[in-house]
Amino acid sequence: MKQTLIAILLALVSLPVFSGIDRQSVVSRNNPHVVAIDSLQSLTVGNGGFAFTADATGLQTFPQHYANGVPLGTMSDWGWHSFPNVNNYKPEEAFDSKQYSIEKFTDQRRKDAASYLRANPHRLHLGTTGFCIDNPADVKVIGQELHLWKGLLDSRFSYKGQEYQVRTAVHPERDMVAVQVSGKKQLPILFSFAYPTGVHTDDACDWNADDKHSTIIASSEGNQVLLKRTLDATTYWVDIRWTGKARFEAKGANRFVLTPKGRDFSFTCEYSERPPLAGATTADVFSAAADYWQQYWQTGGIVDFSRCSDPRAKELERRVVLSQYLLAVNCAGDTPPQETGLTYNSWFGKYHLEMIWWHQAQFPLWGHPELLERSLNWYFQAEPMARKIAKRQGYQGIRWMKMTDPSAEEAPSKTGSYLIWQQPHLIYLAELLRRAGTDVGRFRPLIEETAEFMLDFARQSTRQGAATYALRGCIPAQETLSAETTVDPPFELAYWQWALKVAGRHMQMDTLAHKNGLYLAAADATDTYTNIKYISDHPAVLGAYGILPDTGLFDKAVMQKTLDWIWDGWNWDKTWGWDYPMVAMCAARLGDRQKAVDALLMPKRTNTYLVSGHNYQDQRLRIYLPGNGGLLTAVALMCAGWDGCKEKNPGFPEGWDVQWEGIKPLP
Repeated sequence: MKQTLIAILLALVSLPVFSGIDRQSVVSRNNPHVVAIDSLQSLTVGNGGFAFTADATGLQTFPQHYANGVPLGTMSDWGWHSFPNVNNYKPEEAFDSKQYSIEKFTDQRRKDAASYLRANPHRLHLGTTGFCIDNPADVKVIGQELHLWKGLLDSRFSYKGQEYQVRTAVHPERDMVAVQVSGKKQLPILFSFAYPTGVHTDDACDWNADDKHSTIIASSEGNQVLLKRTLDATTYWVDIRWTGKARFEAKGANRFVLTPKGRDFSFTCEYSERPPLAGATTADVFSAAADYWQQYWQTGGIVDFSRCSDPRAKELERRVVLSQYLLAVNCAGDTPPQETGLTYNSWFGKYHLEMIWWHQAQFPLWGHPELLERSLNWYFQAEPMARKIAKRQGYQGIRWMKMTDPSAEEAPSKTGSYLIWQQPHLIYLAELLRRAGTDVGRFRPLIEETAEFMLDFARQSTRQGAATYALRGCIPAQETLSAETTVDPPFELAYWQWALKVAGRHMQMDTLAHKNGLYLAAADATDTYTNIKYISDHPAVLGAYGILPDTGLFDKAVMQKTLDWIWDGWNWDKTWGWDYPMVAMCAARLGDRQKAVDALLMPKRTNTYLVSGHNYQDQRLRIYLPGNGGLLTAVALMCAGWDGCKEKNPGFPEGWDVQWEGIKPLP
């Protein structure tokens, strides 16, 4: 459960408040501005475990128009749904002969079981709140600004000759949206609810399935209505409260209209698993949100790029500030986040544990360890399932799954179930918490059992002798490689070496394989630099010295030569948003400061940042939060350095007079 608001604020107040940088100026000059109805320019308010994404009207007036852009989501950590399991599919039906979970089967029932279990449960869109306006062309956007310092979305538009101002915010503790509308002639408010689609990547809204779900008025009294939502076995509640005179009425199945009377109007809408006990006024929500966000910005890390002579510095600052906001809004809840956060569904809304590092390693580095600790607690809930996976496969300890949901069941996957680089993340993240001053003693049993699996999974080397250990039977972070043939992927080797040492264990891993002075994608991948499959996807070899410190498994001169080749020869059209920060971190540790900055600002499609600050990938993944998180982690390393680094701003070249405070170095 979320901490209480009082506890959050007390925790934040107890943190050091810095004063060397005009923080409000840095934050506010990067407020997003929107001046048109544009499906890629929606903006979000939220609290880390609940988020509300609005179009240019300040509400969710045009959900269909934005569906293929950045959708107008209302999502939470707790909102999940499953289609009825009429065939009684069981998880064991998705195991192959190697006792992994896998998706591809010749047996039709097993294939159907894998497909069902992969798509269920899926994350819910909780409901859409918008004005009763049918055509986006009828709206003239005067201007919209997201005030980051206060967590307040201010929207101004005109419709049929009338001008409106809409202020929108989310309570920092409750899953409650507050809205204030000013205008001479008030517009009716439409509350509409969709059935889930269960699709891999979409806005999670099936608007043509009213017969499959219901929304009823459970109670109505004065200026309050409580709605009960029922979707198969899933039930939740929507509490709507308003000020002034208004009429609330049903307008067909799963649609309701609130028609206000008067010039100014405000309302709140709260979503919950159980009926809420008490409401809050719009003013209360605005005040609480402002207090929370001001404390967030005042107590965490901050970077000021205004003294830099490079004209790109302004854009880098924008990306950094907006990434700080987006990750606090989308990725600071009670569970690991999905890759598109609380904005729309990707991979059915499930989360990928190999991505938790990219989302959340930045929180303790930027002075907010408490926001990482919330979701890291979920590992205790997942431990029984992780232990079961390891035992089923014949290993000691616990093996963390790749793709999962609140139940911690492993989602069937022909690729994901063979990944191993999510395994050391718990050790790394707990270490970052410890370095930030958090007592991590309670995580010790999980760390030890995580390391136990790592020790058991490694095998004596046939490549470098019995004194060292190798990694086989895995798909590495660079997912173009095969589990059947891959031996000693470089990043995983280095990660095993480092994480086991941090956990108080030791195993000497093979050194990184190389050929012609370049490190290979794996020891068996001798044609790494001539085969397109090896020079596509993630250049993960650079993570072995970038994400990680020097583990003694490689030579820095060879790593520099490898970086140089990748820079010029990689298939950059097949990369992901976190690849650029990974390259930057490797370059920074090698002392190649210019490449570090150039990597963060490389003009590639998957390194694009929208008006909102979201990292755009392609038509499917219009936002990609691991890219935002990676950016912040890279900038932390480029500013504060790493253990043993004595240089100031070691990742920035001459001309980059970067001012920062409240950031911690990496290991």
